[in-house]
Amino acid sequence: MQPHPNVRAVQEALAGADARDGAGDPSMVRLLPEAVHTAAAAAQALGVEVGAIANSLVFEADGEPLLVLTSGAHRVDTAGLAASIGVTRLRRATPDFVREHTGQVIGGVAPLGHPRPLRTLVDTALAAYDEVWAAGGVPQAVFPTTYADLLRITSGTPAEVA
Repeated sequence: MQPHPNVRAVQEALAGADARDGAGDPSMVRLLPEAVHTAAAAAQALGVEVGAIANSLVFEADGEPLLVLTSGAHRVDTAGLAASIGVTRLRRATPDFVREHTGQVIGGVAPLGHPRPLRTLVDTALAAYDEVWAAGGVPQAVFPTTYADLLRITSGTPAEVA
């Protein structure tokens, strides 16, 4: 069975970026037996702390897409984040907006593999983990990486988001 096109796009982006997991091996998308739509579900399926899950949240920031990769252990403080990045309006994106800018569905949005690069903020809380897990393009796909590699492969900016 061929993987979903989104999973292939994410794996190709990981390979092209020479992404690594916490052991230094090439980062590979893994398919879980069932979809994991929440950080808690992903953490349980992987046997890791919920804080090691990098939630991919898409926001509309003054009309432009903003990808926030936040630790599954907390929620984004949208008012504080808006003030810190200098936008007047920051709100959770609609499913259509997410699909338009990422090509992926909510619950499976990967940090990379999008039609165009997105401005990305990476939660500094993820630095506390040797290995973090992110979505792989569909709700049942995930991949391991490190905080440093997540910053590098997304051209992300470290940020306190909670």
